Amino acid sequence: MEFRELKVPGSWEITPKQYGDPRGVFLEAFKEAAFVEAVGHPLDLRQANSSVSAAGVVRGIHFADVPPSQAKYVMCPRGAVLDVVVDIRVGSETFGQWDTVLLDDVDRRAIYISEGLGHAFCSLEDDSTVVYLCSAPYAPGREHGINPLDEAVGIAWPSRGRDGSPLELVLSDKDREAPGLKDAEEQGLLPSFRAVQEYVSALRR
Repeated sequence: MEFRELKVPGSWEITPKQYGDPRGVFLEAFKEAAFVEAVGHPLDLRQANSSVSAAGVVRGIHFADVPPSQAKYVMCPRGAVLDVVVDIRVGSETFGQWDTVLLDDVDRRAIYISEGLGHAFCSLEDDSTVVYLCSAPYAPGREHGINPLDEAVGIAWPSRGRDGSPLELVLSDKDREAPGLKDAEEQGLLPSFRAVQEYVSALRR
């Protein structure tokens, strides 16, 4: 299992080693020792979610108040999604920047998105299934969103699916009506980089 830290500090691409034979494939989807070595603390699993999305569906950009926020270890056991992490930590050197990982049922990679970061993805084919291991349960009062089409963030969403067919982006009303990055900052919705660092440092202790 290989961990590669992404352009947004606090997020990692995880590539498992796959063992195939005539029966199929086996892999370790999560390994605590490797996770702790890369991230610096264990994943305190509090909730596991799954979503199934049609081609073109965009979910996000979602985040939660710090503390405790909601770190996510995300996999795609069926289909393919372009997964996106966004730095929404006010005061971070990479504030407003984003990076992507292709999650699919071929390379079977995962992405870890630590506390205080924004998360989104776009489904690249029908019935793409995403599994999220979360460090905190869903709590509506502290959950927020940023419009995934916000030009200030400028995510380069895919225009074609995994099979090359054109994609039409589909958003929920909630995500489409979410504020842009600048408005979210002005409304005081975004976490500060300092608060996130202090919280994550406490987890490492």
